[in-house]
Amino acid sequence: MLLAYVVLVLTPLFFSSNLVFGRATVSEVAPFTLAFLRWGLCAVILLPFVLGARTEALALVKQVPLLILALGLLGMGISGAGPYYALQYTTATNATLIYTTSPIMIILLERLFLGRTIRWREAAGVFIAFVGVAVILFEGRLENLLAVSVNPGDALVLLAALSWAAYSILFRDSRLSMLPIMALFGLVCLAGAMLLAPFALAEFSTGARMPVTGAAWQGIAAIVLFSSLLAFSGFQHGLRTFGPSVTGISLYLLPVYGVFLAVLLLGERLETHHLAGIVLVLVGVVLATYPQRSNAAEQI
Repeated sequence: MLLAYVVLVLTPLFFSSNLVFGRATVSEVAPFTLAFLRWGLCAVILLPFVLGARTEALALVKQVPLLILALGLLGMGISGAGPYYALQYTTATNATLIYTTSPIMIILLERLFLGRTIRWREAAGVFIAFVGVAVILFEGRLENLLAVSVNPGDALVLLAALSWAAYSILFRDSRLSMLPIMALFGLVCLAGAMLLAPFALAEFSTGARMPVTGAAWQGIAAIVLFSSLLAFSGFQHGLRTFGPSVTGISLYLLPVYGVFLAVLLLGERLETHHLAGIVLVLVGVVLATYPQRSNAAEQI
């Protein structure tokens, strides 16, 4: 049981490593190429799971092809390549803190499209979290707010967080349950890689950065192993062992780990507005999602 708790604590560390490894690797590999290689390699590694459930996989593809493509677009395309592109203009610290608002986005999307009732505590949490995001976006400066001066990288990370929230909602579709979870993940990775391939090819044809150095491939390997396969496997292990409630609470460690890694490995500076932002975002997310921890558990 001790090992299960170790995995539970390490899983958010693996998830948070994506933006840190991405920040370090995007200087070596163009963003769409990086995302394509990430999900393409994941699809190859998970291919045995897909082939093992090929009858169900083919049936699912025939039944809901647009849903599979939508998951690939939202989860691996916009949420995959978007942050890598954004990390050319913003820090891993900013990206981590902004991306933490995904559970808040889930609540808002459910309210807009599914008629979900938002309780007062959730509404307060949403408000506090977005105040924290505003503090990060505008660097805690009133003049930036008045001038509407926002780093485009931060804005793109916010869009990626929204896309991940949409992915999380679509991933609940009951029709997807006909396929084992690892086979489903492999299928979605394949869909994402297929959608990213034309953009990666365009980068290649225009002479963009390609993975030609050892550092580039080390970064890609770290993203595939730690940020993708181990993170997802640990997440599923947590759901099976502890259930969505406990697993969801553990993912509140995401911004803490992410900021720590960015400072330790990338030498990024932790500014006062980051500290204020992380407190506000965490308080808001906990306040909004704690009564319904399954929402928070979906922030993969």
